[in-house]
Amino acid sequence: MALARSVSAPTHGVDLGRIEALMSREKARFLKEHPISGELYTETKEHFIHGVPLHWMSQWPGPHPIFVERAKGTSLLDVDDNKYVDFCLGDSGAFFGHANPVIANAIAEYVQGHGSTMMLPSEDAVYLGKELAGRFGLPTWQFATSATDANRFAIRIARMVTGRNKILVFNGKYHGSVDETQVELDSGNMVPQHGIHPNATNFPETTVCIEFNDLGALESALKAGDVACILAEPVMTNIGMVPVDEGFHDEMRKLSKKYGTLLVIDETHTICFGPSGYTGLHGLEPDFLVVGKVLAGGIPSAVYGMTSEIATQLEEMTAGPGINHYGFGGTLTGNALTARAIRATLENVATQETYDRIFLLAERLRSEISKVIEHNNLPWHVLRFGARVEYLYRPEPPKNGSEAAAARDDFIEEFIHLYALNRGVLLTPFHNMALVSPATSTKDIDYYLEVFSECIEELTGQ
Repeated sequence: MALARSVSAPTHGVDLGRIEALMSREKARFLKEHPISGELYTETKEHFIHGVPLHWMSQWPGPHPIFVERAKGTSLLDVDDNKYVDFCLGDSGAFFGHANPVIANAIAEYVQGHGSTMMLPSEDAVYLGKELAGRFGLPTWQFATSATDANRFAIRIARMVTGRNKILVFNGKYHGSVDETQVELDSGNMVPQHGIHPNATNFPETTVCIEFNDLGALESALKAGDVACILAEPVMTNIGMVPVDEGFHDEMRKLSKKYGTLLVIDETHTICFGPSGYTGLHGLEPDFLVVGKVLAGGIPSAVYGMTSEIATQLEEMTAGPGINHYGFGGTLTGNALTARAIRATLENVATQETYDRIFLLAERLRSEISKVIEHNNLPWHVLRFGARVEYLYRPEPPKNGSEAAAARDDFIEEFIHLYALNRGVLLTPFHNMALVSPATSTKDIDYYLEVFSECIEELTGQ
């Protein structure tokens, strides 16, 4: 449902009244073309919050979500026999393509021949330890079932090692559903993030929130000596894409060391920069590194690495009986099936050759989107972070989360996304990101650009 707008709301260069008229047409088309999904949604509303197994699934454009029949590569088919080119890819969970044959075959063969979970390591652990250390530069690793859990565990270890309680995050970030990260800035003041119940966490005791790229605010926050760790994406991707200022990472690393604060780099989205993520590409030196979602062909999985110094301290702190009560992992964490899926991904799919091909297509997508924006005289810009391409409703890239948030518009986004969906292009529902995978074809790119160009022309009346 489109959000109500104030009279003073920015228009971002488009006629909002025109969108309202077009939106009515698009919603009517959606209902006509998705009758079975509509019927299923009516049934699921009886037993699921917002009618879906995960409430996020209710955030797609249109009167109700589409229900999926199957997906392969970048092709998705819904229960109404509508076909889509998928540029969402499970919001990175299927980054290497739905049912990637290399990963899918490895999973099928392993589960049939070896089982799935025994709460014991398999020989794949030997390969994975060496491979992760070589890719990301941290020697010691552990598994988790999600990036949320991996971030949570890294925070817990940082608190144990430093004896401090607070964590520092950047405004506009997203690091999963970690309680302490659910904050934002309102007129410069830290408040619970929109939708977070006020008694969920005592944020003043657990969290510091500042703007990205603000070294002055970072040093001021660290000077207090009570911050256990900084939790950061190397570039921001969850509020719209925010580039990092030149030199920011070097200075952040120096400041963290100066004030005894550990640095956690979350590469869950920025693994799109290459086989070793932004960290490997730019030689970052974090104390912890987290990667989730993309590793196991859709099986819930994540890994987190740490320095040898931290690993030694952690082993000493968790020695002896009762290790399962220290707050890390769970029964299914590091199961043998997930280990085999991650191995298949790292060994055969997440290669430099794969990324090189992806980057060529992604750069073409960025370049052509930019031409459409320029041709229609819109005050927008488009960025590419590796395999991720996204446009935002301001002329220049934002410097922080507040600037990015001001350039977002739920009403415009809903229209563009619904327009695309009705024509068989699936975009990440939360913002204007398109993800290019090794399964993406030149034909897929051409079709995206065709639909996007038609949409913008209707939007602007060109």
